[in-house]
Amino acid sequence: MKRLFDIFFSLIGLLLLFPLFIAVAILIKIDSPGPVFFKQQRMGKNLVPFLIYKFRTMARDASQKGLGITIGGDTRVTRMGRLLRKSKIDEFPQLINVLKGDMSIVGPRPELETYVELYKNDYKDILCVRPGITDISSVTFRDEESILKDKNDPENYYRYVVLPAKINLSREYIERSSFFYDLKLIFVTFYRLFHRNTSEIPIDGYAQKNSARTVMDKSKDDPGITH
Repeated sequence: MKRLFDIFFSLIGLLLLFPLFIAVAILIKIDSPGPVFFKQQRMGKNLVPFLIYKFRTMARDASQKGLGITIGGDTRVTRMGRLLRKSKIDEFPQLINVLKGDMSIVGPRPELETYVELYKNDYKDILCVRPGITDISSVTFRDEESILKDKNDPENYYRYVVLPAKINLSREYIERSSFFYDLKLIFVTFYRLFHRNTSEIPIDGYAQKNSARTVMDKSKDDPGITH
C-alpha cells in the first residue's frame, strides 16, 4: 500500500509540478553557471547507495569549497538557491527518486555515506525501509542551517549532536510507522512550511520532543564539541 501511494502521488506530483520545474530550471541557469539538478550519492534501503536529485542551490564547485553540510549564511549558496531552500522547492525533484523506487515520500532522511559509516549499526536498523523526502527529523530540524550557523565547529556539532538526535527520530518513525502516521507527517510538513516562526510542532512523540530539546539545550551551551 505504501509503495502504491508513493507511485501514485509522485507521478501526479511530477505532472502537476512540471511547469514549475521548467520555470525553476530557467531561473537557475540565468542565476549562475552549472547544471539545473544537483546529484549526490546517498545511502538507501539496505545500505544500497543511490543518486538523490535536487535543484542546484549552490555554486557549481561547492563540493570542493566547503563541508558536506550547509550552515546559515553559507557563501556557496546562490541567490536563487536561497529562495529555493527557504521554500523547500529544491527538494521537489526527489519525487523522481520516489517514482524510481529509491525513496519514499515519508521515511528516514537519506544521509551521506560518511555519516552512515559513523553510526553504521544504527543505520542498518533504520535503513530497513526506504529513506524519504520528509520525516519527523525534517519537521523537527526545519531550520537546521540556523542551528549550525554560529557553532565553533559545525561539522562536529552535526556529527555528534544533531545526527544522533535524527537517528532517535528515525527509530521512532520506524516503530510508529503506518499509513495514517505517514499522512499525519505529510500534513505536518506542509503546516511547518507555512508556519516557520511557530515553536509548537503539532505531532506527538517522546523522541521527537526530547531530541529537539537536547539539541536546543546544547546549542545554547555551544560547548565546542570535539571528538
